[in-house]
Amino acid sequence: MYKIEMLGITKKFGSLVANNAINLQVKTQEIHAILGENGAGKSTLMSVLFGLYQPDEGEIKIDGQTVHINNPNDANRLNIGMVHQHFKLVETFSVIDNVILGVEETSKFNKVSYESARAKLTKLIENYHLNLNMDMLISDLTVGQQQRVEILKMLYRDSDILIFDEPTAVLTPQEIEELMQIMRNFVKEGKTIILITHKLNEIKSVADRTTILRRGKQVGVVNVKDVSTQEMADLMVGRNVSFDVNKENIKPGKSVLSVRNLTVKKQQQIVVKNVTFVVKEGEILGIAGIDGNGQTECVYALSGMMPVEDGTVLMYDEDITHASIRSRYETGLSHIPEDRQKYGMVLDFNLQSNLVIQEYYTDQYQEKSILKEDVILTHAEDLIEKFDIRSEQGATTITRSMSGGNQQKAIVAREMSKEHYCLIAVQPTRGLDVGAIEYIHEQLLKERELGKAVLLFSLELDEVLKLSDRILVMYEGEIVGEFDPKQTTQQELGLYMSGAKRGHQR
Repeated sequence: MYKIEMLGITKKFGSLVANNAINLQVKTQEIHAILGENGAGKSTLMSVLFGLYQPDEGEIKIDGQTVHINNPNDANRLNIGMVHQHFKLVETFSVIDNVILGVEETSKFNKVSYESARAKLTKLIENYHLNLNMDMLISDLTVGQQQRVEILKMLYRDSDILIFDEPTAVLTPQEIEELMQIMRNFVKEGKTIILITHKLNEIKSVADRTTILRRGKQVGVVNVKDVSTQEMADLMVGRNVSFDVNKENIKPGKSVLSVRNLTVKKQQQIVVKNVTFVVKEGEILGIAGIDGNGQTECVYALSGMMPVEDGTVLMYDEDITHASIRSRYETGLSHIPEDRQKYGMVLDFNLQSNLVIQEYYTDQYQEKSILKEDVILTHAEDLIEKFDIRSEQGATTITRSMSGGNQQKAIVAREMSKEHYCLIAVQPTRGLDVGAIEYIHEQLLKERELGKAVLLFSLELDEVLKLSDRILVMYEGEIVGEFDPKQTTQQELGLYMSGAKRGHQR
């Protein structure tokens, strides 16, 4: 008998058919992966199972019994829990307050009673090695810790069907391996897991079977052990996908972005210490490091989102150390931020507005303070086609309603299409499917061929090694090594990233 059956599920948004008669059948104590391109309907299907959306057609069965899931409370009563791609946490609340929110025990005076909740949470944290302080505020936690809070919310509600929507998109390699082990432990204890991910190696690592979706339709169900990652990728995208990067030999030109003795403070602590490097024309400089070692603050300082304590930042010969964000863009800086929703776009604006949000005031897009709507629309439609950005209503779609991967593609399209000399790309392929990753990698290499300088920050070591001409490793806010990607390995970089070694020069 199947634990979960979603039979003939169809879900439409206006004229867009997000799910088209999909049949998903998940066995008890199985890790079942759902694989598909950005916008293929994976998150929509799981939102139907979790009660966030109602299907237009189809039937849902749990343990062979037909159920009606009208909202997440119904899902919770059926012991279904979900970790969403974009976390549903209140940043100003503590861990314990987030976990018990909505299921609080109260005293006779309606005061929240924490005693039994603390006891239960302590046991869960210890049993699953979640390593959390339940009194810390969410705003003070790393992304990986916040995800553990979401997992804790499911466990606290005694869920035995666990849905993970792109759970590793924002995690470090070490955190990913920890999460994979947690999933394996869940299954041993009798839980059933549905995993949505674009990362084929993760599916090979933990999943038993995978259902593959393409443009809202189901194109296959395969036993993971019987297929290669290449076969899964080709099924998902509908064509042959290349995992190789063909990089031409290019001699770098002038220094574009020069960073000298950069020091940055956060809450009176030095988080970037005396960092010096240059990025040249026709060069991709990769910055590797475990999350939380100063990369974020370094990017914020370079892009103008955080003040510089000491040091100098130059674009060619122009000092932009203390320049405004807009003036940095005007000197030729582009920036793909690591948090697409917080810093990449205005979610309640439509897509065409987000695609010109840094240039709307220029003569190209306005005249006498009146926006040239027809020019803005044409610009958006060009980028939508070029970067394959999928959404319900094209250029007029409110970006909040788009999938995370398509939001990412929109930001990449905007930053690469506007006039610039240097691109700071932070996790540029986060949340993208293999076909989109292939395309973005091609675009980054095209930037290099056009003589642009690219500063690449990525937690994906494989990506850093494939794309970079040089690699710097950051540890505790310092540059601890410089490497030639042709003459180093992931293992060697890992030693420097963990602080075990330092001081290497290529």
